[in-house]
Amino acid sequence: MRLNELKPPAGSRKNRKRVGRGAGSGHGKTSGRGNKGQNSRSGGTQGRGYEGGQMPLQRRVPKRGFTNIWKQTFALINLRDLVRFESGTVVDPAGLVEAGLIKRAGDRVKLLGLGQVDRPLTLKVHGVSAAARAAVEAAGGQVELLGS
Repeated sequence: MRLNELKPPAGSRKNRKRVGRGAGSGHGKTSGRGNKGQNSRSGGTQGRGYEGGQMPLQRRVPKRGFTNIWKQTFALINLRDLVRFESGTVVDPAGLVEAGLIKRAGDRVKLLGLGQVDRPLTLKVHGVSAAARAAVEAAGGQVELLGS
């Protein structure tokens, strides 16, 4: 067998269906669309959710509340997550991404007080609970709040 003798398996390569190319092609005249009606015409399909004139489900269902487009979300970190950092380390969002604790360095980070911290760390976060701040400072560390 040589490279110039290679062929794809039988039936694996099909010619595309060329419609509207005359009666002899088998797909002429109506081009496989049947006769008359909305779907035989160009652009002749209903939009998503169209129910034949009946009030669509998406409009029948009651709507409640609203979405606050200025909502700020935080990636939450607990004190127990900080055991992987060495004593004296500066922990910022980039370091938390590197440690796998948050997904993106651009996320706003809030430190919560679940667990204990037993070493001095410098934490640069966007938010901190009172219990977490007290625990970090009791261990000899400090918390710096970042803007935005």
